[in-house]
Amino acid sequence: MMSQDSTANRRPVVLTVVAFLMILFGAVEVVTAFTHSFVGISTSPSLLFTISAAAIGLCYAVAGGLILTMKKRAAAVAIVLLIADILGRIALVVTGLYPLNSLEQIIGIVAGTAIAAIFAIYIWTQWVVFQ
Repeated sequence: MMSQDSTANRRPVVLTVVAFLMILFGAVEVVTAFTHSFVGISTSPSLLFTISAAAIGLCYAVAGGLILTMKKRAAAVAIVLLIADILGRIALVVTGLYPLNSLEQIIGIVAGTAIAAIFAIYIWTQWVVFQ
């Protein structure tokens, strides 16, 4: 049986940073869902957007927490949650719930979605480190 310390010692530092960033970014998405504003980017004030964006942010944060477990099944679920995050962002844009009325808005959604995709790919490439 492996102790908590030996698991933490075997976790790559970059993977730990990615997991904490995912938790942070997810929390920011949840807060943004309710405040409808983040660093100059505004979102739809509709209840449907609020619920959808909060769920997307929760997927992101939970995925980060799952990565910290260093379990293969948890990593697989985390990748699925990141894919759900990406598809959810796309759905918000397609349905018009996420407005694309400025360059800041476009950069925000494209960059945020790209970061989630990069995290999913990174986790997949690190598959061998999970137990």
